[in-house]
Amino acid sequence: MTRRRGPWWALLATAGPLYVTMIASSAAALVDTALLGHYATASLAAFSVTIAVFNPVMSMMQGAERGVLPFVAAHKDDPEALLPVVRNAMWLGYAVGTLGALVVGAVPLIGEMTGTPRATLDHLGVFPYLLVGSVVATALGTTTSTVLIGLGRARVVMKVGLLNTGIGVGLSLLLVRGAGPLPPLGLTGAGIAMLTSTVVARAVAKAALMRHPAMRGTRLRPGRPDLPEVRRLADVALPLAGTVLVKFVVMGVLTFAAARIGTADAAVQIVCVSLSNVMYTAAVAVGQAVARTVAVAARGHEVAAVRRIVAVGAVLALGAAAFFGIVLVGWRHQVVSVFSSDHVVLAGVMALLPLLLASVATDALQAVSGFGLVGLRVTRPSLTWTLLWFGLLGVVAVPVAESGGLRALWSALVVANALQVVSKLASFRKHSALCAAAEPLPASATA
Repeated sequence: MTRRRGPWWALLATAGPLYVTMIASSAAALVDTALLGHYATASLAAFSVTIAVFNPVMSMMQGAERGVLPFVAAHKDDPEALLPVVRNAMWLGYAVGTLGALVVGAVPLIGEMTGTPRATLDHLGVFPYLLVGSVVATALGTTTSTVLIGLGRARVVMKVGLLNTGIGVGLSLLLVRGAGPLPPLGLTGAGIAMLTSTVVARAVAKAALMRHPAMRGTRLRPGRPDLPEVRRLADVALPLAGTVLVKFVVMGVLTFAAARIGTADAAVQIVCVSLSNVMYTAAVAVGQAVARTVAVAARGHEVAAVRRIVAVGAVLALGAAAFFGIVLVGWRHQVVSVFSSDHVVLAGVMALLPLLLASVATDALQAVSGFGLVGLRVTRPSLTWTLLWFGLLGVVAVPVAESGGLRALWSALVVANALQVVSKLASFRKHSALCAAAEPLPASATA
């Protein structure tokens, strides 16, 4: 009889590799930005315009796929029940990916509608369409990574992610500015690198999934969609994708509000958002581990275990935020100087540090609570609370920034996050109590 590991180890074993994967992906994006910035300013501007559309689309797709996690985790020891879940999840991924590909393909049109300078649009070339290919490849393969996480194979996902990053960075170094006999391809080279790395990584992930005992001997083809089951997955996945999208939109509004104050304030805002994103990524990694582990405990109707998992996840997420906060405070000048050498920007970031750390801490707590709801297959409350509190934040962002500056803007963000914490925790306690409503499953059925 194998010893059952506690929630601390279960969460760390999943969250650690996922965090490494996400940080590596962020580092790859920074490499592309730096290479294009040294290649041509116009190419960097075109890259920024496309990525401004591409990143929300990818985040929405990832959000939708995370909604499949609890279904996979609940059947990780039952191949016959698992395979239909995987196949229907593939259909859901295709639907969301098709929509995302259409949006990314419309980047030139979106640029014209938003008043992007013609000089920037002229430098887009085939780059948006190469990213359309990357979106399609992601749609075809994202389900495999999600299933691997649900099956407890986070280390495999990490290896695939590092492979993706390595290929992408290597090809960018060769193609963007040219190397040896290779001509400089600029933005097109960056697009080729992103598409190639995505295709290879998805193929490797699929091969790894097919080697898993639960999938061995099966054929990973979508087959005919079971529409009621696809709808059941979508009821969990799509509100989660909507939650991610709302947050992206409102954070964009906050950046716009900061830019209205002045150039220096806009730069301070961008640096602070970049720093908070690096720290918040740890909470997302912990959250995915929470969703998977809660799904297993909920299948056994273990209310106390479900709540303990979320409590442990909250401690881990806050611990990661505290660690990065200590690093940031201790080496603030060195860290901020990576983003800017302007003393005004440096001073502005230093002044916002307490609010920045408070924002990260509250954001981490609301994320863990939200992922706890994902594990319970209940995501509409998260969308509702995010729409309410972040929607209000978006409405008041410009007047708050104009009257109180960045300090008032970040204070409003902290309040919105704190309200989300209270609301989502209340929803989680309500829905976790329902775990005990049904009779416990036989021991053989629980993970």
